[in-house]
Amino acid sequence: MPYLVTIGLEVHCQVNTRTKMFCACRTSFAEDPNTNTCPVCLGLPGALPVLNREAIEKTLLTGLMLGCGSPELSRWDRKNYFYPDMPKNFQTTQMDFPLCLGGGVPLYEHCYPTDARKNIKTPDKVVRLNRIHLEEDVAKSTHLGSTSIIDFNRAGTPLMEIVSEPDLETAEEVCSYLRSLQMILQQGGVSDADMEKGQMRCDVNISLRETESDPLGAKIELKNLNSVSAIRRAIHHEIERQSEELDMGIPQIQSTRRWDDDRGETQLMRTKEDAHDYRYFPCPDLLPVRTEPLLAKVRPLVPELPHEKAARFEKDFGVTTYDGSVLSSDKALAEFFESVVGQGDIAGKKVANFLINVLLGTLNERSIAIADCPVSPAKIHALLALVEDGTLASSQAKEVFAVLFESPEKEPASIAKELGFEPTDTGALDSLCDQVIAANPEKVAEIQGGNDKLLNWLTGQVMKASPSKPNPKQVTDLLRAKLS
Repeated sequence: MPYLVTIGLEVHCQVNTRTKMFCACRTSFAEDPNTNTCPVCLGLPGALPVLNREAIEKTLLTGLMLGCGSPELSRWDRKNYFYPDMPKNFQTTQMDFPLCLGGGVPLYEHCYPTDARKNIKTPDKVVRLNRIHLEEDVAKSTHLGSTSIIDFNRAGTPLMEIVSEPDLETAEEVCSYLRSLQMILQQGGVSDADMEKGQMRCDVNISLRETESDPLGAKIELKNLNSVSAIRRAIHHEIERQSEELDMGIPQIQSTRRWDDDRGETQLMRTKEDAHDYRYFPCPDLLPVRTEPLLAKVRPLVPELPHEKAARFEKDFGVTTYDGSVLSSDKALAEFFESVVGQGDIAGKKVANFLINVLLGTLNERSIAIADCPVSPAKIHALLALVEDGTLASSQAKEVFAVLFESPEKEPASIAKELGFEPTDTGALDSLCDQVIAANPEKVAEIQGGNDKLLNWLTGQVMKASPSKPNPKQVTDLLRAKLS
């Protein structure tokens, strides 16, 4: 039988800071193992923590971007548990008084998997947040058969835990949630949120029940999820697994399971502990933080959020809803677009079409980020200006761009000239059209009889006869005028 699915997420996201949460060690990625360490992050006796102000401010900024509130005082706690990858054997975190409370994450439609966008159940859905608290990351463990090796470079990195309410119902909504959240964090400069680098990880809590009037089912937590696609597969598998067991009368027990991506299945790790099992108590080494002075500092830093930017692009530049969502999905891309249209004379829609269909396609093929694009906005504007004044057709502009991408120091006009894309003398072009019309009376009769497709054939004949490479649209328009 079908069951109602309820999903909540715990997203762990590293905060983009230069140093760790409670010490001055660097937070760089992919350095030699165990080189960014000190007595504090190694948990040596007598070492005392010092709060990272930047991490606190960026967490509060995240809360403001997501509409959270903050308590007047935020406190630090110790979470006691057997941590093989935490040398202190406890984690400094927040339990009763986190930095951020409430708020929500909007589910952007373009962040759903492509095959699910036509069947979005609740457009403009906002998933409520329970809290955002700040803690320290653990070391990186690598398991090799019967042994494990540990790199403490990551231990102590500032880590936000963003906890949602159980508002999600499908794996596809989870995908949109993660991508939408990732986009907001990146554009706020809070985190790179790169899942491949472990900067953003996710635990998924899933429960099933028969009807809405029933209490929530036993919560099954999925761990070891390191990509959006793996998360989607894991959720689908777990829903199917729980449904089959419930149909057989097997009750679910609150537990933690790991996802085995190779086997495509979840495996039991342990029955789930409750909060009292962690023996939380206030951290005696850290004073509470008064949030209002820090909030006053970061409020002016709240950026224009992606959905706000997309709406402005639609209103100010006449782009479509789809164009606005794509252009606003990346801060560097949005700035590139605004830089091109800001130079005037070219409609925003035409700029958007070129950037999305040509520029991004080329960058994606070569795995180059828009921030590293070799072609400047000024050169793109100059290229599109040649299309606007009729010098180039759209197809010719793509050829010019291909050369420009390899030789960005060149000017689009000079490349067009090298390729033979020059404005043809109007008189010469007019004469060529007359010659082609005179040489093909049967084709002309068919066109005048309603077969417009043959206009393209006549255009090709003029292009072949021309010593230069005129704009095909210009030729077609001239032929159409002569035959009408």
